[in-house]
Amino acid sequence: MKKILLILSTFCAIGASFCQDTYSDSLTRERKKFENRFLLQILNQEELEKHPEICFFPVDTSFIIEADFVKEVGPAFVMPMTKERTVYYRKMGTLSFKINDTLCTLNVYQNLDLAGKKKYKNYYFVPFKDATTGSSTYGAGKYLDCYFSKEAKKVKLDFNTSYHPFCAYSDRYSCPIVPAENRIPVAITAGECYFSHD
Repeated sequence: MKKILLILSTFCAIGASFCQDTYSDSLTRERKKFENRFLLQILNQEELEKHPEICFFPVDTSFIIEADFVKEVGPAFVMPMTKERTVYYRKMGTLSFKINDTLCTLNVYQNLDLAGKKKYKNYYFVPFKDATTGSSTYGAGKYLDCYFSKEAKKVKLDFNTSYHPFCAYSDRYSCPIVPAENRIPVAITAGECYFSHD
């Protein structure tokens, strides 16, 4: 799903009305498919009663951002998880971009268990927190999947495809904890949002 949406967002980054409608319609369909699969395959009956649907912000092409990528490969480390589980990651570099004239920087990570697999050759993981975290989005943050060559200088980020970890809906899962340095000071009102179920 996310690779298809990345391709679509590349064509729609400027945002002519026709492109906006095409992108919005396509993303809405993909979201519905994802929601149906997620609710049926990931959650148990008790969790479904608590989370009968997934909330999404309206599609907004202004959150399709071109970021500068600076490659900076770090050593392997164990990513902190919500439950005890050992998963090795490596920092691959940083993404810098502006939202409403505010400069934001996010670290990019590579899951070393996936790194050797052809399917994930150009896949990178960008967990983040923003000004919506804990209010209209999950308190532990959100994730963004990115696909690009590690030699790239510019990277397209589509926050409309950002999503919550499984842990937002179930305590049966173990999910990466967003590193402290991946908090940005702006509100990303795009992608998955969160209903309160108190």
